[in-house]
Amino acid sequence: MASLYPEKSDMADPVCEVGALLGISETAAVDDARLHPEQELERTKVVSLRERMEAWRQAHPLGEPTGQVADKAFYDSLNDEEDD
Repeated sequence: MASLYPEKSDMADPVCEVGALLGISETAAVDDARLHPEQELERTKVVSLRERMEAWRQAHPLGEPTGQVADKAFYDSLNDEEDD
């Protein structure tokens, strides 16, 4: 792995401290710091209701049609009513 040589000396110490605290190299600490804002933006991205519903519909598709007709006679049969 490549070594980290920041141009600004005031950046080197905090990077070394973060790397030591996390138990990772300085380069990995810089990579994490670079990726963190992108990950945070993706996590907090506002998704429209339309997009959420589309994702839900794709995950939970409707079943196959049964061919039954839900008309007045069907609902009357549920209540044991006869045709009027």
